[in-house]
Amino acid sequence: MRARDKSTVSVLRSTLAALDNAEAVPVGEAELRGVALEHAPVGAGTTEAVRRELSESDVADVVRAEAAERLEAAEQLTAPAHADRAAQLRAEAAVLLSFLDGPDAA
Repeated sequence: MRARDKSTVSVLRSTLAALDNAEAVPVGEAELRGVALEHAPVGAGTTEAVRRELSESDVADVVRAEAAERLEAAEQLTAPAHADRAAQLRAEAAVLLSFLDGPDAA
């Protein structure tokens, strides 16, 4: 990342966003409907919810899913005109999988 590899930075940012989304608290259907205005809670912090804490295996699952998504997209790009994009997607998946392999695999 010191070399400012835009592709690596981009894939890491999107994976961090996916992890952030995975930490979000699921909203139930009843909560979506809400309550009558006169019964609504009022004040600072009333809409805040404690985010889920992901375990190490949860994080690894999200990273694997992000890598798999890129590999699947690369497989669908079969036309010669898309060869560069497919190679880029495979490289992004390799970056993500290298984090799962640990420092000894590098």
